[in-house]
Amino acid sequence: MANTTEYKKRSRGSFGETAVPGAVIGRNAVRELLKSGRDVEKIFCKRGEREGSITELIAAARSRGIPTVDVEIQKLDAMSGGANHQGIIAIASACEYGTLDDIFENASKSGHPPLIAIADGVTDPQNLGALIRCVDCSGANGLIIPKRRSAGVTPAVTKSSAGAVEHVTIVRATNLSDTVSELQRRGVWVFAAEAGGKPYYECDFTSPTAIIFGSEGDGVQRLLREKSDFIVSIPMYGKINSLNVSCAAAVLLTEAARQMRKG
Repeated sequence: MANTTEYKKRSRGSFGETAVPGAVIGRNAVRELLKSGRDVEKIFCKRGEREGSITELIAAARSRGIPTVDVEIQKLDAMSGGANHQGIIAIASACEYGTLDDIFENASKSGHPPLIAIADGVTDPQNLGALIRCVDCSGANGLIIPKRRSAGVTPAVTKSSAGAVEHVTIVRATNLSDTVSELQRRGVWVFAAEAGGKPYYECDFTSPTAIIFGSEGDGVQRLLREKSDFIVSIPMYGKINSLNVSCAAAVLLTEAARQMRKG
């Protein structure tokens, strides 16, 4: 059996030109990845009866809340670019996640109150990438996403962000409700972007602000709406009753940034 170094070389070497970006290939390589504590987006495993170390690896992944997916061996062959995957491939995160302290440090350096975006249940990689782009363009200090029920920062997200992911501090929260409470303890006013709230142009965004953006299908989850200090809305005048999450973020974040800079 090849060692971890050999598998890493294969994923970046002669087979690397066609392997899926971020792929960590083979049992030893996946084991070391899990031991390292690095963020893992997903693990793909050969469908069918499991044997030996794969059972242990899947158990370890599930104990950390990492999604595991059973696929046909042809899928693994394509993902590995021809490398000997031994029935398992992990997709490692495409970025290093930050902390709340990093976001507040960014705000301190900017000379403006903290402006934070929170993505609740945004599962589409293109939407998350576009949202990250809005965060950067507005000068917001960071983005918070949940570890579950959300897209992670995959190569597809990185591409959709048009490079903005390299400039935005992204925090991956275990529990968004607890994170919102922590922000409030730190003096941040939390807005949920939902229908039926106060029009955004009548809201005061000059104080430390976090805005929660929900998924297109479900919006902001009920618990987070109830924990929020305010509900903010973008009035709709057409026949469609909502904007894409990145469009809504562009409107609200740039207005908040304008008010903070004017203030």
